[in-house]
Amino acid sequence: MQDNQGQAANGRELLTFTLGSEEYGIDILKVQEIRGYDAVTTIANAPEFIKGVINLRGIIVPIVDMRIKFNLGNVTYNNLTVVIILNIASRVVGMVVDGVSDVIALTPDQLKAAPEFSGAMGAQYITGLGTVDDRMIIVVDIEKLMTGRDMDLVNVAAA
Repeated sequence: MQDNQGQAANGRELLTFTLGSEEYGIDILKVQEIRGYDAVTTIANAPEFIKGVINLRGIIVPIVDMRIKFNLGNVTYNNLTVVIILNIASRVVGMVVDGVSDVIALTPDQLKAAPEFSGAMGAQYITGLGTVDDRMIIVVDIEKLMTGRDMDLVNVAAA
């Protein structure tokens, strides 16, 4: 928890995106690019939330559909569906989200500690809650999420 407080003290710049009716934010420095959703090459025996892989300028990038991962109801792909390409722990990973909102800077006053709870996205991946005007943004430690145990199992299953 000490790390979260240190980050909050410095303020944060976040890319915000939507999954279902909720708005999330991730560290902008982890984002490589944002792309429209394109067809992927499926991988046999991969978990359902791994949509497959894409070839991004010679790099094979696994694509994780966060809506499926967190059981957020029916998944539909439309012209707002995007893939956020991330640089996480020396790997490139893509995550499918409903849409990208904007880039925001949260001051320490706008970032509060996350309450203890269990939900679709495990509380261990939530670093805080940001408030901007009337918006509530769930701040996610995307590196911790993507390198967590469930994702390690993905690497074994896809190998």
